[in-house]
Amino acid sequence: MKLDEHTTIWNHTAVKISDIRHIAMSPGETMEGYRLPASCFMYSTRGRASVALDGVTHQAESFYLLHGAKGMQLEVAAKESFDFYLLFYRTTLVFSRWKEIGRLLTRSDPFSIQYGFRPSEPLGLYSCLRSMERTWTEGGKLGRLQATGLFYQFVHELLWQLKTDEEKLVKTDFVTSATRYLHSHYQDSITLQSLAEQLNYSVRHFAVSFKQQTGVSPIEYLIRIRISHACRLMAETGASLRDIASQVGYPDVYYFNRIFKKQTGLSPSRYQAQARQLQQAKDSPFILSGLHIGTKKAQRYIRHGNDNHYQYNAGGSSYMKRNSKSAILFSMLISLTMVLSACTTGGGSGINNAAGSAVIAPSASSAASVETETTNKAATRVISTEKGDVEVPLNPQRVVVMYLIGDIAALGVKPVGISEIYAGAAFTDRLTDADSLGPEYDVNPESVMALKPDLIIVATEFTYDKLKSIAPTVYVPYEKLTTEQRIEMLGKVFGKEQEAKALLEDFRKNVETSKQKLQAAGVLDKTVTIMEGGAKEMFVVQSTHFGRGSQLIYDYLGMEAPDVIQNNMNASESEAGKSVSMEVLPEYAGDYIVRSSWEGMDDLSKNKIWNSIEAVKAGRIIEAEFGLFFYTDPLSLNKQLDLLTGKLLETAGK
Repeated sequence: MKLDEHTTIWNHTAVKISDIRHIAMSPGETMEGYRLPASCFMYSTRGRASVALDGVTHQAESFYLLHGAKGMQLEVAAKESFDFYLLFYRTTLVFSRWKEIGRLLTRSDPFSIQYGFRPSEPLGLYSCLRSMERTWTEGGKLGRLQATGLFYQFVHELLWQLKTDEEKLVKTDFVTSATRYLHSHYQDSITLQSLAEQLNYSVRHFAVSFKQQTGVSPIEYLIRIRISHACRLMAETGASLRDIASQVGYPDVYYFNRIFKKQTGLSPSRYQAQARQLQQAKDSPFILSGLHIGTKKAQRYIRHGNDNHYQYNAGGSSYMKRNSKSAILFSMLISLTMVLSACTTGGGSGINNAAGSAVIAPSASSAASVETETTNKAATRVISTEKGDVEVPLNPQRVVVMYLIGDIAALGVKPVGISEIYAGAAFTDRLTDADSLGPEYDVNPESVMALKPDLIIVATEFTYDKLKSIAPTVYVPYEKLTTEQRIEMLGKVFGKEQEAKALLEDFRKNVETSKQKLQAAGVLDKTVTIMEGGAKEMFVVQSTHFGRGSQLIYDYLGMEAPDVIQNNMNASESEAGKSVSMEVLPEYAGDYIVRSSWEGMDDLSKNKIWNSIEAVKAGRIIEAEFGLFFYTDPLSLNKQLDLLTGKLLETAGK
């Protein structure tokens, strides 16, 4: 930090305070996803917390000062009772030496950088902030004028402390600069090389460092930003998908459609249709976690002329989400209440324990109560998972399942709540009584809690973390397990080991029968290409576990893709596939083409390149309905297998 330059800039700057807030947090409470609406000083006065600003984590204790710029994202996790101030301000250069100071700002801007430190003499800063807060909130217009004067005293004290304690500064690195750049320029055409050059680093060093710090590649990070903005636009506006795609940096709407579906599991049109329903669920008065800081009303910045001022209206950019342990404790209390209620009702009905013996319903006597408690403990089983052992009911009655719906439907389990499923799924008719809870990745915990589940099944760690406090939750790592492994695990969860075994044996018999038919017809040794897309480009599958029929064709049936795909498939199991332009698509076409299809997809019947492909000319095209071929549960795989086998045999003579 160039303190001499910063001092010069502060001396030629007019300051306007936007707001001052004093916030107290309880142990375990969090504040999430808050974007700073102006430059901001954060100053802690009591307790300890982990404070993240644009991904840079600061361990804040008493009298820790942190500075952030407008647009940075603030997150706070209190480790104990934690008090702090937020001081928002805006600046304008005065006319004296404007050009010179403007040039100085281009290389040394004290208002847009992040830094944090614990001053050696903290009480001077605290005294200024405390006086500022009091005059700001209690002194009316004159008080706010006085607060502005006190702000300059605060800055003077700060610069003096910085000069004394400069070696203690926590500064941002180039990865943080890169993430800020991506958030600000996501609409632009950005490549890995252009981003690395922008920050003056080699592509390899930049890419490796970025992934080490964020967990994802720079381009994946950019995609997530774009899709997030696209979701917001689809939920809040009536703009066309083409306009939204262009707005977030994808001039090709077909490419946007594929990227969106890959990221969210939903097509853009389906997401758009459900957005309002999801918003209503989020706005439920049962939600406990969304609070505002500093005031019971949210605060919004509205531009007037060249400045932004606070307007105290509901909603807006200054909303900060706070999550408290109290919400978790409340949900646990609800679950406990349900258990206690179940223990005191039911008359003389009984259930079976693990050994198959009858359990007598509890009476009112204390002796019976003790017996009931012992029985309830026996009426569970322990399941080992990646998240540790989970105690689940022997006979769960109110199951909520996220994503793995087909798997438990195949086992004969009837859930009370499910995540969204695609139209055309093979198991839809088995779920007529289940409540839809929306997309798996955006499930509302309060909606799940309202169903009073006694068991929850999830397929991702993200969903597990959101729902684990509501009821016993079993994490089934979908991407790490085969269909057989998933069914065997779920068979243990529900005490349906024999049903699971029979289910898998029937499927294997179906596979062998199909292979014999295809072998006899001379089809089994032909090549198959699985693709999805439109008139400009196609996504070509080069994986045995991507869905769209890949698991059946390339794994169970043992058929192969053309060499240009098969070589990549053999080389890397982690790559789902690649996008190829229509011009080179014929090079990837096998003897048969399985094309993922959905309502509204591009009509290629008049496309010259498409019609030049031998498989297309010969009619060896199989349309794979997206909703059916998306899933890999036994019900879906059996139905897909029958359809594929029938279509392959139909075209065997062509």
